[in-house]
Amino acid sequence: MRDQAREGGTGLAGFRRYTWWAVPGTNVALLILFTGEWILDGDVPIRPRVLGAAALVVEVAAIVALLNRRLSAGGHPSRPRPPAGWPAAGALAALVLAAGPLALRDYGLWPIAPAIMTAVAATYLAGRPRRWLVVGALLLAALPGGAVSLAAGDGRLVYAALFPPGITAFIVWAMLGPLWAWDITGRLDEARRLSAELAVKDERLRFAADLHDIQGHHLQVIALKSELAARLAEADPERATAEMREVQRLATDALRDTRAVVRGYRRTSLDEEIANATRILASAGIDARTTADPAAVTAAITEAARHLLGLVMREATTNLLRHSRARHASIDYRVTDGVARLRVSNDGVLDATGGGASGTGLRSLAERLVSAGGDLAWTRDGGRFEVTASLPAVPPGEPRADRVRAAAPGEERR
Repeated sequence: MRDQAREGGTGLAGFRRYTWWAVPGTNVALLILFTGEWILDGDVPIRPRVLGAAALVVEVAAIVALLNRRLSAGGHPSRPRPPAGWPAAGALAALVLAAGPLALRDYGLWPIAPAIMTAVAATYLAGRPRRWLVVGALLLAALPGGAVSLAAGDGRLVYAALFPPGITAFIVWAMLGPLWAWDITGRLDEARRLSAELAVKDERLRFAADLHDIQGHHLQVIALKSELAARLAEADPERATAEMREVQRLATDALRDTRAVVRGYRRTSLDEEIANATRILASAGIDARTTADPAAVTAAITEAARHLLGLVMREATTNLLRHSRARHASIDYRVTDGVARLRVSNDGVLDATGGGASGTGLRSLAERLVSAGGDLAWTRDGGRFEVTASLPAVPPGEPRADRVRAAAPGEERR
C-alpha cells in the first residue's frame, strides 16, 4: 500500500477513492440491485430465494476482497495473487445465482453474476491468458440460455443466446477500463518517484565528481612532496623545509577549494526556489499562483538575503507537499519600504500541526531570520496555512547588510 501522505500530495488518494466507487462499488450495486429484486420476488419459490440470498452475500464478499487486493497493487509490474479461497467461493456463488433465474427462464438476469466474476478474474490476468478467458466466457455465455430456450420452445432463442454474451462483454469492459487507468497512474507515480531519486543521485554524483577533481589533484601532489621531503630531511634540510611549506600551502588550497565546492553545493537562490516550487506543485496537481513585484525582481538585495528567503521557500514547499492536501497555493514576493517579504499560503491543512509548525525547519529558519534583522511567522486560519518571511532589503555595503551576511552561511537544519 502506498504511503498515504504521498498519495495525498499527488492526488492518488482521491483517484483511488474514485476508482474504488467506480469499480467494486458499481459492480456490487449492480449485482445487489438485479439479484436482490429477484430474491425478494414473492412469485419465486422460497428455496431458490434462500440459496440466492446466501450466494449473493458470498459473491459480494468475494468481489470486495478480490478487487481490493487488485487495486492495492496498481502500477506494480507483477500482478498480485488473489486471496486464497475467494476465487472459488465467488465462482460457486455466481453459479448458484445463475442457476435459479436460468431455471425460471429469466434470460436477462442469470448472466449478471457470472459476468461480474469473469471480469474480476480477468483483472488478475494479462495478455493472452486474459484474452482467452474473455473470449471463452463470451462463447460459453450463449450456450445455457440458448439451450434452455430451445428446449422450452418459448420463441426467445435469439434473445436468450445473444443477450448474455453482450452483457458479459459490457461488464468486462466497464471493469477493465478504470483498472487499466489505475495501473497506468500507478506506474506514472512510480516513475516520478524514481525520477526524483535519480535526480538526487545525479546531484550527489556531480558533487562527488567535483570533490574528486579538487581533492584528487591536491592530495596526489601533497603525497609526492611529503615523500620527497622525507627523503631530503637528512641530506638537505632546507629543501625539505621548503617542500613541507609547499605541502602546507597545498593543504590550505585544498581546504579552501573544498569549502568553495560545499558552499556552491548548499547555497540556494530565491528566484530558483520559486521557479522550482511552481514546477513541483504543478506536477503534484496543485494550482500554484506566483505574484512577483517587478520592483522586487530588480531590487538590490544581498545574495545572503536571497539565500535565506530561498530556504524559507524550499521549507514552505516541502511542508506543503508533506503535510497538506492543498488544491491551491499562492506565492507572493515583493519589496515594500525597504523590506523584502515572501508569503506562501495554501488551502489544504490537515490538522493543527499540518503546516509544519511543530517541526524544527521553520523554527530554525525563524531564528536565522531574526538574527539577520528579519522575521518569520506562520499562521493557520481554518484550512488555510500561511508562511510570511521578511528581511531588510538593503544593498551590499550598507550597515545592516553585514548582519544578513553573517547569519546566512551554513546549511539549513531540519
